[in-house]
Amino acid sequence: MTQDQIRQLEKELWDAADALRANSKLTAAEYKDPVLGLVLLRFAQNKYEEATPVVEASIPAGPRGKRAATKEDYLSAGAIMLPEEAKYEYLANLPEGKDIAEAINNAMKLIEAEYPDLEGNLPKNYQEFESDLLRDLVRVFNKDAVKKATGDVFGRIYEYFLMKFSMQGAGAQEGGEFFTPPSLVQLIVNFIEPDHGIIHDPACGSGGMFVQTGYFVKGHTNKEVNEAIKCYGTEQKTNNTKLAKINLAIHGIEGKIIESNSFYSDPHHLVGKCDFVMANPPFNVSKVDKGREFVKTDKRLPFGVPKTDNANYMWIQYFYSYLNENGRAGFVMASSATDAGHSEKLIRQELIKTGAVDCIVGVGNNFFYTRSLPCHVWFYDKGKRAENKDKILMLDARNVFRKVTTTINDFSAEQLEGLTAIMKLYRGEQPEVSADNSWFTDLFPDGQYRDIDGLCKIVSLKDVEENDYSLTPGRYVGVTIQLDDAFDYQSRLLEIQEELDSLNAEAKVLSNTISNNLKELV
Repeated sequence: MTQDQIRQLEKELWDAADALRANSKLTAAEYKDPVLGLVLLRFAQNKYEEATPVVEASIPAGPRGKRAATKEDYLSAGAIMLPEEAKYEYLANLPEGKDIAEAINNAMKLIEAEYPDLEGNLPKNYQEFESDLLRDLVRVFNKDAVKKATGDVFGRIYEYFLMKFSMQGAGAQEGGEFFTPPSLVQLIVNFIEPDHGIIHDPACGSGGMFVQTGYFVKGHTNKEVNEAIKCYGTEQKTNNTKLAKINLAIHGIEGKIIESNSFYSDPHHLVGKCDFVMANPPFNVSKVDKGREFVKTDKRLPFGVPKTDNANYMWIQYFYSYLNENGRAGFVMASSATDAGHSEKLIRQELIKTGAVDCIVGVGNNFFYTRSLPCHVWFYDKGKRAENKDKILMLDARNVFRKVTTTINDFSAEQLEGLTAIMKLYRGEQPEVSADNSWFTDLFPDGQYRDIDGLCKIVSLKDVEENDYSLTPGRYVGVTIQLDDAFDYQSRLLEIQEELDSLNAEAKVLSNTISNNLKELV
């Protein structure tokens, strides 16, 4: 399938599924998990059918012919050996008199039994759906185009549904964010280039960072994803942990996702071991118990426990501490963190002195689906080239966006490519930029890096020290004045002057009238 065909299929499936919800009593949060579970069931059958000829061809013929295929044969081919009653076709063709909800619940149990990583994570509450609604929903994912979809296409569909549910506020209804907008995930992946080794996300949500890393590996290496990288995630919320495990399974990514609170545990023991760290942690978390012995002795806090009732600078230190000597990190953070004062400023000062802070990107409003505030994306690189050891790239991208809806913005493909190219040039590398990328070529016509007012500037650690250790890009890049060549500024200024003179004359008349009236009263 082409990219356009995949996008069309995503939209058709979502529109059909969402129309069914609109005619039910279910909220987006109640609808989300069962729908994503059906996507997994459909995917499992497609993978099973895709793997069957491969499995059959791999079984050697013996004196009595070929032996029967086993569960292990299918697992080695990246599929699950599905029992008959767990196949999507079985559910789609279930007679009207049979209980469809019970049949789907049973299918989920059968798959969990065959795939230990999913045990206890699949939805089994389909009895809450009306029978007709459930049968219609099963038909949505039984169209011919869906039956022919490959694993990568299903990964795209799953991520698309996660995004749409997040846009409807399903995460907010459950008390948290579970999905990082693709633009921000792609920006992080493009900048840190996670193509090998240990990848860690200690606030992994639905696992989107790992998914985009998988795509990056496929597009930039000759290795299989699970050969190139090892994924480790920690997530506090039970439902998000389940989403992440399903997401990785659908994308064929092996990973260890643990449900735990990162403030009070370090379940993967990865301090100093990670090649890449990526995260979108919850911002401005309060009420973390800093009196706990684990927190007071946490080696992930090398610059100290922040005294303020805000966990931002705990996360900021965690990401630094997980990296090995050449590791890179990219993470989303509240805008306030780049200028935070008191104990947080002291921590930031020590962090900056290490030379690991590589780049800060300012992002404008409305990139998140359930909150509209701006944010910053921080980047660390402990293996910087020598020329950049005492430098930081400041990128103010608050005015770089594409309007998706009246309340949602993102980066266009052209803008993402351009921002990535700026990072490449800063690193002394030659970027690959499309010939028709006017956003980049207008700013950098010769393809060489230069500081641009209002957008980017390479600053020294001395510059940062002189600016009170602020890491806010807007403080360094200045402002850009954009003139509209088609607008007659001189004529407009004359008009304004005439309006002002007229208003002043009216004010003088009014003032005299008031003064005369007061004299008469006195």
